[in-house]
Amino acid sequence: MKIRREIAAQMNELGNRGEAFVFLIDFEGKRTEICSPEDQGQILWKNRNTANFEVQAINEGIDSWEIEPVTFASYQKGFELVQKHIHNGDTYLLNYTQPTRVKTNLSLSDIFHHSAAPYKILFRNEFVCFSPETFVQINGRKIASFPMKGTMDAGIPNSKELIMSDSKELAEHNTIVDLIRNDLSLVAENIKVEKFRYLDRISTNRRDLWQVSSKITGDLPANYAEEIGDIIFSMLPAGSITGAPKKKTIEIIKAAENYERGFYTGIFGYFDGKNLDSCVLIRYIENQNGNLIYKSGGGITFMSEAEKEYEELIKKVYVPIFA
Repeated sequence: MKIRREIAAQMNELGNRGEAFVFLIDFEGKRTEICSPEDQGQILWKNRNTANFEVQAINEGIDSWEIEPVTFASYQKGFELVQKHIHNGDTYLLNYTQPTRVKTNLSLSDIFHHSAAPYKILFRNEFVCFSPETFVQINGRKIASFPMKGTMDAGIPNSKELIMSDSKELAEHNTIVDLIRNDLSLVAENIKVEKFRYLDRISTNRRDLWQVSSKITGDLPANYAEEIGDIIFSMLPAGSITGAPKKKTIEIIKAAENYERGFYTGIFGYFDGKNLDSCVLIRYIENQNGNLIYKSGGGITFMSEAEKEYEELIKKVYVPIFA
């Protein structure tokens, strides 16, 4: 695809010069934004260590939060198509998502400044994202990915034990770890799983959630910065928000979801001239002609039950705001 080659080449050139930049790439790799890290006219952003904005005091709290998810009947239609392809052997793990309309007293800017998350992005008045999921980090020659797969309400009795012993969640996580190992092997050597299935507790305005992740690492060539764009694009879309096998699964996603993801499940990244930190654009709210649309979903396998997956989609419609 021409735009991918052009953007990758631009990123490679910036990397070769050791010049810092930030970037957005949408789910399909059709729309991208590259700009200076200090440019506040396009993107306000924060990662785990750096930000390009001053923290603002916000007086208005989250007084209202109403959600209107797609109906279960609508969700089930796409779910059954996914299951048909799973039983046909076309895919064995697929990240199925749907949009939810949200009504709240807060604007995208309010949500951005209120939210507490490892990664936050406000792109114009188009979308806000408060992502807990790292895509890849590069420090020196070491590249690391942290796929998230597995979510449970932390308020359920024995929830930690339940999610870690759930056979469906284990199978799903194993598949994603294998997929990410394969993706990293395209650009790095000495791939290994350093941490397998560890838990993070995420606090939200509705409930606390357990999130399961793993850490996978590899070694890049010494001149990796000269190829930073090629490295990133060769691993897209992210495995955790597509499934396996990736190419066929993406085709099924488009048929089952029947809506545009846009920047949702794309990636954001910051290259400081030497190292890189990036995230997957999940926990995402989009402005569509004045209507706020929250996009969420989860992984589907042959063991998945439509009702439980629909409930998980709804549980993920939250903001990490506590006051």
